[in-house]
Amino acid sequence: MTVIGFHNSHEQVHPAELLRAVQHAEEVGFTAAMCSDHFAPWNKAQGHSGFAWSWLGAALASTDLPFGVVNAPGQRYHPAIIAQGAATLAAMFPGRFWMALGSGQVMNERITGTPWPPKRIRDARLRECVDVIRALLAGEEVTHRGLVDVERARIWSLPEQQPALIGPVMSVPTARRHADWADGFITINQPHETLRELTGAYRDAGGRGRLALQVHLCWDPDPDRARAIAYEQWHTNTFPPPLCWDIDGPEAFEQASQHVPQEAVEGAVLVSSDLGRHAAWLAEYVELGFDEIYLHHVGKEQLPFLDAFGEHVLPQLDVTRPAPAVALDPAGPPQPRRPHQEAQPAVLP
Repeated sequence: MTVIGFHNSHEQVHPAELLRAVQHAEEVGFTAAMCSDHFAPWNKAQGHSGFAWSWLGAALASTDLPFGVVNAPGQRYHPAIIAQGAATLAAMFPGRFWMALGSGQVMNERITGTPWPPKRIRDARLRECVDVIRALLAGEEVTHRGLVDVERARIWSLPEQQPALIGPVMSVPTARRHADWADGFITINQPHETLRELTGAYRDAGGRGRLALQVHLCWDPDPDRARAIAYEQWHTNTFPPPLCWDIDGPEAFEQASQHVPQEAVEGAVLVSSDLGRHAAWLAEYVELGFDEIYLHHVGKEQLPFLDAFGEHVLPQLDVTRPAPAVALDPAGPPQPRRPHQEAQPAVLP
């Protein structure tokens, strides 16, 4: 049995419309949800970028679905603030909130005015942030010096169980690094052999927890319209890492993607007017061993997609609800407050 969730793209849909959409997703049979956390869209046609953390409170309060968010602590967000936000949501909605923690993209992080570090520094910074967040969620008082600085931080309103911290993975080295700390794994739709390599690397390195997949797709009853929607909305999202990490805004993404062909879009997005074909694609991902699959319809109109998939696609899959979204080694009662060990500062080149 597999969890089939609904991905909420803040970059493409007004937050009020997105809230109605996720409520409708629950009504038509989706059993989980997740959302992005951006400061800007990838192109002007997408046109939105609501604040995920405000929206998550409303979404959790108005549905019974569990929710995840993809977040990049360390530059735009201080890890203590992310820990506080996560603790509050997990305390209010036990077992229903998780975070995927990544190293970020310059298009979102540049707003702080601080330099965008190279990937090896961003990876080291992420690991420091994970350690800080875990310690704070365990009830510790944290003082930390390194790529992020924390001074006597403490979370006063703690959840009974820590929320799961999930590792977002796009490469084998990242899969191996995240296996050391993550409560689970999430990636996006890619060729099957690539997905096998990523999940295998994560498990071989000792990675535990659930395997989740975000699937970019586009459906419309008119096949030509489905292809046109996918191109308009997602042609700027076809660049692989590291390029996609280092393009600094919607205008630059649009300039870089002026000559992206339709075939490139349909290599990144599953495009079809045939609901049976979509069901077959999803069944293949289930066979690859993914426990949770989150569907992202890349069009701006979500309700027709939700109705069609709720009626014709979900019944073809063995859909279930997810297990509670808690850390694999949930903390017991808070331990006596103690300072977190200070890290040695890393030196930027």
